[in-house]
Amino acid sequence: MLFWRRSSAVYAALLLGFAVFGESPARAQTLGDLARVNQRATIPSTVLPSTAGSASATGAALFGTTEFQSPSLQGLPQWTRVLKVVRREQARFEACTRDAERCTTPTLRNWRKIIKSAAKLERAGKIRAVNEFFNRWPYKEDSEIYGRSEYWATPSEFMARSGDCEDYAIAKYFALRQLGFGEQEMRVVILMDEIRGIGHAILAIYEADEIIVLDSLSNMILPHVRYKHYRPQYSMNETNRWAHVGGYKNKPATYRGLVARQN
Repeated sequence: MLFWRRSSAVYAALLLGFAVFGESPARAQTLGDLARVNQRATIPSTVLPSTAGSASATGAALFGTTEFQSPSLQGLPQWTRVLKVVRREQARFEACTRDAERCTTPTLRNWRKIIKSAAKLERAGKIRAVNEFFNRWPYKEDSEIYGRSEYWATPSEFMARSGDCEDYAIAKYFALRQLGFGEQEMRVVILMDEIRGIGHAILAIYEADEIIVLDSLSNMILPHVRYKHYRPQYSMNETNRWAHVGGYKNKPATYRGLVARQN
């Protein structure tokens, strides 16, 4: 058991130092790639299993994994770019929400529509409304929209052009943030869908006694324990990231490379 804990900590340190995939979060990487990037990365001096943000339900940590938390977003350029742009756009979104005349684009009008309608609902209703609203956008590959293999879109970019799985999760995250949800209540999660054999992304919400999943594949909102085929690799909010080890199957998953391939 002690050996496993040490091995898990070393593996998590590698993931955290590697910044979990750099520019392409779902691209397959080799162990050689990991070693080369890890030599350049700053690994936390102490990597410990995280209990931060976890629900008190019997389901334990997210998707049954052991979590290793880092307070640094270094090495997640897609996510840090999204955060930077969203901070810059926040004043326009908030002004549009307050005053319809400030909604000068279709994107802003769409944002106002979901924020104003969901604001009247109780917590569960807000979650359901946001999930269903953004799931109406058609799925599009990054290569089709941006001409590159991986691009994380801001909510405004997503509403203007649509996007792929992580773009749905990001849009839901920031809509719920404006609706009053705290950052420690939510995480964008990059994972492996072991049924489809591809990389995927969802939004996890931490309720008082459960972790629930908002998925672009369905309007159903279910507890994380129902997703036995989802094996998370890393997750993040605005201030922290987590590496994930293990899962409900309690055995290593078979990946094409070190991490989930591009979806």
